[in-house]
Amino acid sequence: MSFAVAASAYDAFMGRFSGPLSRALVERLPIGPGQRAVDVGCGPGALTSLLVERLGAASVAAVDPSTSFVEALGSRLPGVDVRRGGAESLPWPDASFDLATANLVVNFMADPVAGLREMARVTRGGTVAATLWNLAPEHGPLGFFFAAVHDLDPQGPHEDHLPGARPGQLVQLFRDAGLADVTEEAVDLSVGFPSLEEWWHPFTLGVGPAGVYVASLDEAHREALMRRCGERLGVTGDGPVDVPVRARLVTARA
Repeated sequence: MSFAVAASAYDAFMGRFSGPLSRALVERLPIGPGQRAVDVGCGPGALTSLLVERLGAASVAAVDPSTSFVEALGSRLPGVDVRRGGAESLPWPDASFDLATANLVVNFMADPVAGLREMARVTRGGTVAATLWNLAPEHGPLGFFFAAVHDLDPQGPHEDHLPGARPGQLVQLFRDAGLADVTEEAVDLSVGFPSLEEWWHPFTLGVGPAGVYVASLDEAHREALMRRCGERLGVTGDGPVDVPVRARLVTARA
């Protein structure tokens, strides 16, 4: 995994999808006055900022293993209790929060069950919620990319090994962590771009497995991959591009 990148690079790469998903997430969660929330694997703060809008900075905490993301979030959202750390060992006492969220994080946890169990530990009888992209090629924001990679390079990287994003898998991880009243729903979004080039450019910024793979290619192979992605996305010429995405939202009672 390569998330040791500038927050601006992550914003350009995944923020264009995680922002709309974060808005959909807060609309579905029981968030009210007087509550405290923690955003686990907060990244540069797409979801954290919306929690601050609902609850105020003093009632929101966040944690991420990336130093650059923690520094960016601390600058963007002063007053938030933001710390560097992993989901598997959260730096707060038991029952510190009413809501714990993990937006597009569980499949990158070193131990997803341990991470979810920690989220439940710091939540006092409230809600634990997590989202993951559906990894089917036609539904994930990177699905078209990895399908195009395998069209051209059958030995290239893929997402199939990541836990939890296919129907039922994230639910099972929640249950394995001992959570109760587990429910799952699909969240469908569509994200548009004015051109194929604007959709493609963030893949060249070195973010995550996709960015690392693109960085390993020479210019001719990068161009061929971009064009193959366009074909899979149904783009004529250089755009526009409309990317349908589906996320899985799982919630439970801690």
